Amino acid sequence: MATQSAPAERVSAFAWWKPVLFFLVMAVGLWYVKWQPYYFKAFTAAETHSIGHSIIAQAETHPFQSAIDYSVVYFLAVWKAAVLGVLLGSLIQVLLPRNWLLKTLGQTRFGGTLFGALFALPGMMCTCCAAPVAAGMRRQSVSMGGALAFWMGNPLLNPATLVFMGFVLGWQFALIRVVAGLVTVLGVAWLVQRWVKEPELLSARAKSNALLGNLPSQQTGGFLRRWASALWWLFWSTIPVYILAVFVLGAARVWLFPHADGIIENNLFWVVAMAIAGCLFVIPTAAEIPIIQTLMAAGMGTGPAMALLITLPAVSLPSLVMLHKTFPAKALWLTGLMVIVCGSVLGALALMF
Repeated sequence: MATQSAPAERVSAFAWWKPVLFFLVMAVGLWYVKWQPYYFKAFTAAETHSIGHSIIAQAETHPFQSAIDYSVVYFLAVWKAAVLGVLLGSLIQVLLPRNWLLKTLGQTRFGGTLFGALFALPGMMCTCCAAPVAAGMRRQSVSMGGALAFWMGNPLLNPATLVFMGFVLGWQFALIRVVAGLVTVLGVAWLVQRWVKEPELLSARAKSNALLGNLPSQQTGGFLRRWASALWWLFWSTIPVYILAVFVLGAARVWLFPHADGIIENNLFWVVAMAIAGCLFVIPTAAEIPIIQTLMAAGMGTGPAMALLITLPAVSLPSLVMLHKTFPAKALWLTGLMVIVCGSVLGALALMF
């Protein structure tokens, strides 16, 4: 009995440092990339009622030049968060016990979706920077509902963005964002969880890990070797397509967001058009605020603004492409379509009231 229990005792005695290391890296990284900068940015928003210029303003008329200009501005704004996202997405695969994740985010019931939304609150990442973490979660057998709620909750439920929004656009916008954001994050993630069947391989792996606990993910190979393997896979499966998609959308912004005064009218056509454009386009964290502020100053109505309030941060074409290896295609299509529906419904309600 003593000889059989000795390995398990050694595992339990030394395994504590792995989750501690993960949460330490997460806290330090988020403090440096998100929490500290956003703390000071909140004072700027309160004093100036602005958080900067619209990232899509003054777009070049030539698509290629627009692609270059936008890509440079965008990646300068997000590269730190993108590096942190890849780092956390790889570390979550080798430092957190898989049975921890299965008991919370791995639930296929609504509880897993709710946990995903709650775990998203400290992250405050944009949809593309949160995508590698969501991909890492899926590699650890996290449910679709939990991973999707985490992924969309990062930008939509971002507490710092809500503060900025209140000071810049008005607190009514922030309140609407809270309510509509919760409905979108929890509703879309839960419906996708119910409507899309998990891949058989993932389901079998989840069942196996539930029986074996955290030993397979913690014991196979050395830590550095397993981390390097996870980091290598995550980088090559997400970053190259990410860069290419941002470049393409940088060219497309010439047509996606017209800036001529009064061109975006306050009607249902433009509500749906802006919902689709917002779902496709990619922006840094909280960039929807100056975009909406600039477009409304140019004559855009409240209906299209409300559509952008949800769809611009929630998902983007690059982030959907980044997750194509860890989610079924049907799940990603449904997510994008339902986000467009949520934005369109909110915009339509704004037209009525």
